[in-house]
Amino acid sequence: MQALRISLVQGATRWHDAVANREYYGELVRRVSGQTDLVVLPETFLSGFSNDTRASADTMDGEGVAWMRALAQEVGAVLCGSLAIREGDKVFNRLIWARPDGSFAQYDKRHLFRMAGEHTRYGGGNERLIVELKGWRILPQVCYDLRFPVWLRNGRREEAAGGMDYDLAIFVANWPAPRRQPWRTLLRARAIENLSYVIGVNRVGVDGNDLPYAGDSAVLDPVGEPLVELGPQEQVVTVTVDPAPLLAHRERFPAWMDADRFTLDPT
Repeated sequence: MQALRISLVQGATRWHDAVANREYYGELVRRVSGQTDLVVLPETFLSGFSNDTRASADTMDGEGVAWMRALAQEVGAVLCGSLAIREGDKVFNRLIWARPDGSFAQYDKRHLFRMAGEHTRYGGGNERLIVELKGWRILPQVCYDLRFPVWLRNGRREEAAGGMDYDLAIFVANWPAPRRQPWRTLLRARAIENLSYVIGVNRVGVDGNDLPYAGDSAVLDPVGEPLVELGPQEQVVTVTVDPAPLLAHRERFPAWMDADRFTLDPT
Protein backbone atom coordinates (compact mmCIF):
# COMPACT_ATOMS: atom_id res chain seq x y z
CA MET A 1 0.00 0.00 0.00
CA GLN A 2 1.18 3.49 -0.89
CA ALA A 3 0.09 6.86 0.43
CA LEU A 4 -3.16 7.82 -1.32
CA ARG A 5 -4.20 11.36 -2.28
CA ILE A 6 -7.96 11.79 -2.13
CA SER A 7 -9.89 14.90 -3.18
CA LEU A 8 -13.31 15.62 -1.67
CA VAL A 9 -15.55 17.68 -3.97
CA GLN A 10 -18.35 19.16 -1.88
CA GLY A 11 -20.59 21.10 -4.25
CA ALA A 12 -24.03 22.66 -4.54
CA THR A 13 -25.65 20.38 -7.12
CA ARG A 14 -27.93 22.12 -9.65
CA TRP A 15 -31.48 20.75 -9.57
CA HIS A 16 -32.38 18.51 -12.54
CA ASP A 17 -29.78 20.12 -14.80
CA ALA A 18 -27.20 17.61 -15.98
CA VAL A 19 -25.60 20.02 -18.44
CA ALA A 20 -25.07 22.69 -15.77
CA ASN A 21 -23.79 20.08 -13.30
CA ARG A 22 -21.25 18.70 -15.76
CA GLU A 23 -19.94 22.22 -16.29
CA TYR A 24 -19.99 23.05 -12.57
CA TYR A 25 -18.43 19.87 -11.25
CA GLY A 26 -16.01 19.71 -14.15
CA GLU A 27 -14.57 23.06 -13.07
CA LEU A 28 -14.26 21.90 -9.45
CA VAL A 29 -12.57 18.62 -10.39
CA ARG A 30 -10.09 20.34 -12.71
CA ARG A 31 -8.75 22.32 -9.75
CA VAL A 32 -6.93 19.17 -8.60
CA SER A 33 -5.85 17.91 -12.02
CA GLY A 34 -2.54 16.06 -11.74
CA GLN A 35 -2.48 16.52 -7.95
CA THR A 36 -4.62 13.61 -6.73
CA ASP A 37 -5.24 9.89 -7.12
CA LEU A 38 -8.97 9.80 -6.38
CA VAL A 39 -11.75 12.39 -6.69
CA VAL A 40 -14.99 11.79 -4.78
CA LEU A 41 -18.22 13.52 -5.84
CA PRO A 42 -21.61 13.50 -4.04
CA GLU A 43 -24.53 11.16 -4.66
CA THR A 44 -26.60 11.87 -7.82
CA PHE A 45 -24.37 14.86 -8.53
CA LEU A 46 -25.75 15.39 -12.04
CA SER A 47 -29.38 15.77 -10.92
CA GLY A 48 -29.80 16.07 -7.16
CA PHE A 49 -31.56 13.40 -5.10
CA SER A 50 -35.00 13.30 -6.68
CA ASN A 51 -37.45 10.56 -7.57
CA ASP A 52 -38.46 12.66 -10.59
CA THR A 53 -35.16 11.82 -12.29
CA ARG A 54 -36.64 8.47 -13.36
CA ALA A 55 -37.99 10.11 -16.51
CA SER A 56 -34.62 11.62 -17.42
CA ALA A 57 -32.32 8.88 -16.10
CA ASP A 58 -29.23 8.29 -18.22
CA THR A 59 -28.04 4.96 -19.60
CA MET A 60 -24.61 3.40 -19.28
CA ASP A 61 -23.77 4.52 -22.81
CA GLY A 62 -25.18 8.02 -22.23
CA GLU A 63 -23.53 11.37 -21.59
CA GLY A 64 -23.10 11.06 -17.81
CA VAL A 65 -20.89 7.97 -17.75
CA ALA A 66 -19.00 9.12 -20.85
CA TRP A 67 -18.33 12.49 -19.17
CA MET A 68 -17.00 10.80 -16.02
CA ARG A 69 -14.70 8.53 -17.99
CA ALA A 70 -13.37 11.38 -20.10
CA LEU A 71 -12.81 13.65 -17.08
CA ALA A 72 -10.98 10.87 -15.19
CA GLN A 73 -8.62 10.51 -18.15
CA GLU A 74 -8.18 14.29 -18.38
CA VAL A 75 -7.24 14.84 -14.73
CA GLY A 76 -5.30 11.57 -14.35
CA ALA A 77 -7.26 10.28 -11.38
CA VAL A 78 -10.10 7.92 -10.48
CA LEU A 79 -13.44 9.74 -10.38
CA CYS A 80 -16.38 8.39 -8.38
CA GLY A 81 -19.93 9.53 -7.65
CA SER A 82 -23.45 8.22 -8.29
CA LEU A 83 -25.90 8.78 -11.15
CA ALA A 84 -29.49 7.79 -11.90
CA ILE A 85 -29.03 5.05 -14.51
CA ARG A 86 -31.78 3.28 -16.48
CA GLU A 87 -31.53 -0.37 -17.47
CA GLY A 88 -34.63 -1.66 -19.21
CA ASP A 89 -37.64 -0.82 -17.06
CA LYS A 90 -35.57 -0.21 -13.91
CA VAL A 91 -33.60 2.80 -12.70
CA PHE A 92 -30.68 2.41 -10.30
CA ASN A 93 -28.83 4.85 -8.07
CA ARG A 94 -25.49 3.71 -9.44
CA LEU A 95 -22.03 4.64 -8.26
CA ILE A 96 -19.51 4.82 -11.09
CA TRP A 97 -15.81 4.23 -10.40
CA ALA A 98 -14.16 5.74 -13.50
CA ARG A 99 -10.43 5.09 -13.93
CA PRO A 100 -8.02 7.28 -15.91
CA ASP A 101 -7.26 4.38 -18.28
CA GLY A 102 -10.88 4.50 -19.51
CA SER A 103 -12.10 1.43 -17.62
CA PHE A 104 -14.74 1.61 -14.90
CA ALA A 105 -16.59 -0.36 -12.22
CA GLN A 106 -20.08 0.13 -10.79
CA TYR A 107 -22.07 -0.36 -7.60
CA ASP A 108 -25.86 -0.13 -7.25
CA LYS A 109 -27.10 1.38 -4.00
CA ARG A 110 -28.51 -1.48 -1.94
CA HIS A 111 -30.49 0.37 0.74
CA LEU A 112 -33.16 2.58 -0.80
CA PHE A 113 -34.43 5.51 1.26
CA ARG A 114 -38.08 4.60 1.86
CA MET A 115 -38.82 7.85 3.72
CA ALA A 116 -38.55 9.57 0.32
CA GLY A 117 -40.11 6.68 -1.62
CA GLU A 118 -36.84 5.68 -3.28
CA HIS A 119 -37.66 1.99 -2.75
CA THR A 120 -40.82 2.30 -4.87
CA ARG A 121 -39.09 3.90 -7.84
CA TYR A 122 -35.58 2.51 -7.97
CA GLY A 123 -34.06 -0.93 -8.16
CA GLY A 124 -31.62 -1.98 -5.44
CA GLY A 125 -28.32 -3.76 -5.78
CA ASN A 126 -27.27 -6.92 -3.94
CA GLU A 127 -23.51 -7.07 -4.48
CA ARG A 128 -20.78 -5.11 -2.76
CA LEU A 129 -17.97 -3.68 -4.88
CA ILE A 130 -14.37 -3.68 -3.70
CA VAL A 131 -11.88 -1.92 -5.96
CA GLU A 132 -8.12 -1.49 -5.66
CA LEU A 133 -6.04 1.65 -5.98
CA LYS A 134 -2.34 1.94 -5.12
CA GLY A 135 -2.61 -1.21 -3.04
CA TRP A 136 -5.69 -0.03 -1.09
CA ARG A 137 -8.86 -2.13 -1.08
CA ILE A 138 -11.75 0.32 -1.24
CA LEU A 139 -15.46 -0.19 -0.57
CA PRO A 140 -17.61 2.47 -2.32
CA GLN A 141 -21.15 2.95 -0.96
CA VAL A 142 -24.08 5.34 -1.39
CA CYS A 143 -25.71 7.52 1.28
CA TYR A 144 -28.39 5.47 3.15
CA ASP A 145 -26.09 2.41 3.03
CA LEU A 146 -24.20 4.12 5.86
CA ARG A 147 -26.93 3.13 8.35
CA PHE A 148 -26.53 -0.64 7.87
CA PRO A 149 -23.47 -2.05 9.66
CA VAL A 150 -24.07 -5.68 8.70
CA TRP A 151 -23.83 -4.82 5.00
CA LEU A 152 -20.67 -2.83 5.71
CA ARG A 153 -19.04 -5.43 7.94
CA ASN A 154 -15.28 -5.66 7.34
CA GLY A 155 -13.42 -8.94 7.58
CA ARG A 156 -16.30 -11.07 6.25
CA ARG A 157 -13.94 -13.18 4.16
CA GLU A 158 -11.63 -15.32 6.26
CA GLU A 159 -9.16 -15.55 3.40
CA ALA A 160 -8.78 -11.77 3.18
CA ALA A 161 -5.39 -10.40 4.17
CA GLY A 162 -5.23 -9.72 7.88
CA GLY A 163 -8.88 -10.67 8.29
CA MET A 164 -9.99 -7.52 6.47
CA ASP A 165 -11.56 -7.26 3.02
CA TYR A 166 -11.22 -3.46 2.71
CA ASP A 167 -9.01 -0.66 4.02
CA LEU A 168 -11.12 2.35 3.11
CA ALA A 169 -14.89 2.85 2.85
CA ILE A 170 -16.33 5.74 0.83
CA PHE A 171 -19.85 7.12 1.16
CA VAL A 172 -21.20 9.52 -1.46
CA ALA A 173 -24.32 11.26 -0.20
CA ASN A 174 -27.17 13.75 -0.37
CA TRP A 175 -27.68 13.80 3.41
CA PRO A 176 -29.92 16.73 4.53
CA ALA A 177 -28.88 19.13 7.27
CA PRO A 178 -31.71 18.16 9.69
CA ARG A 179 -30.05 14.71 9.96
CA ARG A 180 -26.45 15.91 10.09
CA GLN A 181 -25.83 14.49 13.57
CA PRO A 182 -26.53 10.87 12.46
CA TRP A 183 -24.33 11.44 9.38
CA ARG A 184 -21.40 12.60 11.49
CA THR A 185 -21.92 9.91 14.13
CA LEU A 186 -22.36 6.99 11.74
CA LEU A 187 -19.26 7.86 9.72
CA ARG A 188 -17.23 7.63 12.93
CA ALA A 189 -18.90 4.40 14.00
CA ARG A 190 -18.20 2.72 10.67
CA ALA A 191 -14.50 3.67 10.89
CA ILE A 192 -14.12 2.43 14.46
CA GLU A 193 -15.99 -0.86 14.12
CA ASN A 194 -14.39 -1.79 10.79
CA LEU A 195 -10.81 -0.72 11.62
CA SER A 196 -10.66 1.25 8.40
CA TYR A 197 -10.41 4.74 7.04
CA VAL A 198 -13.79 6.23 6.13
CA ILE A 199 -14.62 9.06 3.76
CA GLY A 200 -18.00 10.76 3.43
CA VAL A 201 -18.72 13.31 0.70
CA ASN A 202 -22.01 15.19 0.94
CA ARG A 203 -23.46 18.12 -1.01
CA VAL A 204 -24.24 21.66 0.15
CA GLY A 205 -26.91 24.25 -0.70
CA VAL A 206 -30.67 23.81 -0.99
CA ASP A 207 -32.31 21.38 -3.41
CA GLY A 208 -35.51 21.60 -5.44
CA ASN A 209 -37.50 20.16 -2.55
CA ASP A 210 -36.27 23.01 -0.31
CA LEU A 211 -34.09 20.63 1.70
CA PRO A 212 -30.90 22.26 3.03
CA TYR A 213 -27.56 20.43 3.09
CA ALA A 214 -24.76 21.19 5.55
CA GLY A 215 -21.92 19.35 3.84
CA ASP A 216 -19.98 17.89 6.77
CA SER A 217 -17.83 15.89 4.35
CA ALA A 218 -14.97 14.25 6.22
CA VAL A 219 -12.01 11.89 6.21
CA LEU A 220 -11.78 9.75 9.36
CA ASP A 221 -8.96 7.54 10.54
CA PRO A 222 -9.47 3.98 11.88
CA VAL A 223 -10.22 5.21 15.40
CA GLY A 224 -12.77 7.75 14.18
CA GLU A 225 -10.57 10.82 14.48
CA PRO A 226 -11.03 13.34 11.64
CA LEU A 227 -8.16 14.11 9.30
CA VAL A 228 -10.37 16.79 7.80
CA GLU A 229 -13.94 18.00 8.30
CA LEU A 230 -15.60 20.40 5.88
CA GLY A 231 -18.19 23.06 6.67
CA PRO A 232 -21.37 24.01 4.81
CA GLN A 233 -19.66 25.77 1.89
CA GLU A 234 -18.56 24.63 -1.54
CA GLN A 235 -15.10 23.18 -1.03
CA VAL A 236 -12.51 21.06 -2.81
CA VAL A 237 -9.97 19.59 -0.39
CA THR A 238 -7.23 17.02 -0.96
CA VAL A 239 -6.07 14.77 1.89
CA THR A 240 -3.29 12.19 1.87
CA VAL A 241 -4.04 8.99 3.78
CA ASP A 242 -1.12 6.96 5.08
CA PRO A 243 -1.37 3.17 5.36
CA ALA A 244 1.10 2.93 8.26
CA PRO A 245 -1.28 4.05 11.05
CA LEU A 246 -3.98 1.73 9.70
CA LEU A 247 -1.73 -1.31 9.65
CA ALA A 248 -0.28 -0.52 13.06
CA HIS A 249 -3.75 -0.11 14.59
CA ARG A 250 -4.92 -3.44 13.18
CA GLU A 251 -1.81 -5.12 14.54
CA ARG A 252 -2.15 -3.83 18.09
CA PHE A 253 -5.96 -3.92 18.25
CA PRO A 254 -7.16 -6.92 16.18
CA ALA A 255 -10.82 -6.73 17.19
CA TRP A 256 -11.79 -8.41 13.92
CA MET A 257 -10.51 -11.70 15.36
CA ASP A 258 -13.35 -11.70 17.93
CA ALA A 259 -16.13 -10.78 15.52
CA ASP A 260 -19.22 -12.97 15.24
CA ARG A 261 -19.39 -15.31 12.26
CA PHE A 262 -22.38 -15.00 9.98
CA THR A 263 -23.45 -15.09 6.34
CA LEU A 264 -25.43 -12.32 4.69
CA ASP A 265 -28.61 -13.17 2.81
CA PRO A 266 -28.16 -11.50 -0.61
CA THR A 267 -31.90 -10.95 -0.97
